[in-house]
Amino acid sequence: MSDTLRPDILSRRRALQLAGGGFAAVALDSMLRADESPHYQPKATRIIQIFCPGGMSQVDTFDYKPELKRRAGQSFDPDGKLQFFASKPGNCQPGFWRFRQHGQSGRWISSLFPGLASHVDDMAFIYSMHSKSALHAPGCFMMNTGFTLPGFPSMGSWVTYGLGSEADDLPSFVVLPDPNGLPPGGIINWGAGFLPAVHQATTFNTKSEQQPIADLFPPTTFAHVDRAADRGGLRFIRKLNRRHLAERNGNSDLDARIKSYELAARLQLSAPEVTDLSSERDTTQQMYSIQDQAVGSFGRQCLLARRLIERGVRFVQIYCGAENTQAKKIRPNWDSHEDVVRDHGYWGRVLDAGASALLSDLKQRGLLDETLVMCTTEFGRQPAAQGKRSAGRDHNAGAFTSWVAGGGIRGGVGYGATDELGFKAVDHPTYSYDLHATALYLLGIDHTRLTFYHNGIQRRLTDVHGHVIDEVLA
Repeated sequence: MSDTLRPDILSRRRALQLAGGGFAAVALDSMLRADESPHYQPKATRIIQIFCPGGMSQVDTFDYKPELKRRAGQSFDPDGKLQFFASKPGNCQPGFWRFRQHGQSGRWISSLFPGLASHVDDMAFIYSMHSKSALHAPGCFMMNTGFTLPGFPSMGSWVTYGLGSEADDLPSFVVLPDPNGLPPGGIINWGAGFLPAVHQATTFNTKSEQQPIADLFPPTTFAHVDRAADRGGLRFIRKLNRRHLAERNGNSDLDARIKSYELAARLQLSAPEVTDLSSERDTTQQMYSIQDQAVGSFGRQCLLARRLIERGVRFVQIYCGAENTQAKKIRPNWDSHEDVVRDHGYWGRVLDAGASALLSDLKQRGLLDETLVMCTTEFGRQPAAQGKRSAGRDHNAGAFTSWVAGGGIRGGVGYGATDELGFKAVDHPTYSYDLHATALYLLGIDHTRLTFYHNGIQRRLTDVHGHVIDEVLA
């Protein structure tokens, strides 16, 4: 019987006829982008980004301010005109940790990071970062997507849209959340926005090595589901999805769903292997401190990130901290309103152990030269105490520090500066746009040419801003 007389039966020929337009458009888009990228000779092929939500204090970590120490106890706001995010300014509060110079470059770094201090000659510090928001979620969105509003594509999505993947059996963009939970703003931080949905991140479960990706395997209670039945079910679902897609030309969500099922089948073999850290040497596991109850979870995230990029994953984002809760004495991220020594003291040890091990491991394996490692937060903290009798610091969108290392970075350098107290960026103020533009450049991409037409506008990661920070390039 003819297909035209039986609309409920979709032949292979008819499916190709209906789907041809949509798949051709996807193929054409891919070919056009392949012609455009890379725009330059890439110096890095992949990115590992460490994100520290909550607002890391620049004056307690990387931004040495001796003048702040000289003014200790003096009023930060003698005229009484300033209002911080959640408080009136208290007195000038010097850094709670001692600063020393390290490496041949003599970069200043606080004693909070003894491990990272040994890597300063591989790191470039951007001291003049600032943000458009002192609110956590908008600040995280800006650092991840270039916009303070939700709904825009994340940096990882833009990178995979521009360059694709080097891995056949793993996602091109992977996020490793803090085991304590999601960051401020949740999964929107790594969404694909208006880009084709296939470019959104795959979230790995950092709490369990046995179930690295949610719902990847059938529940154990489904005793009747074996490998053969599972494959048959996937084939049937794929058939239904393709029929659905054929009637809805150009729907990227449907295309992403089909590809996700296909990837899921391959991940059933690859995900358990890549997340099985027991195959690593004992010395490597010890270097990442994965058995340490306090810092081991972040060490596992960093070690997993190295294993992922080794296998061709293009962009891995690691979160060091989660959304705020009041259930524990120590804040679950860097948001140290009440007690900087307590909170930064804890999270500083966590970050230092994992990040320093990651840099050492990448360097030993010859991977650092082609892997860009970025570490940032959404904003900084105030140089004054929060209120009159506080050991905490309030939010500060006017100044914070980010650092980068690895692929194409000139180590041991600093860029920009804050004022003498670390209150505002004054020399080469730098937004996320500039950091993103620099990262894309190192991947071989011109940030002004990586665009996507949406709602009448040629959108890009850097909006209408951004410049490459040449001073940190090798």
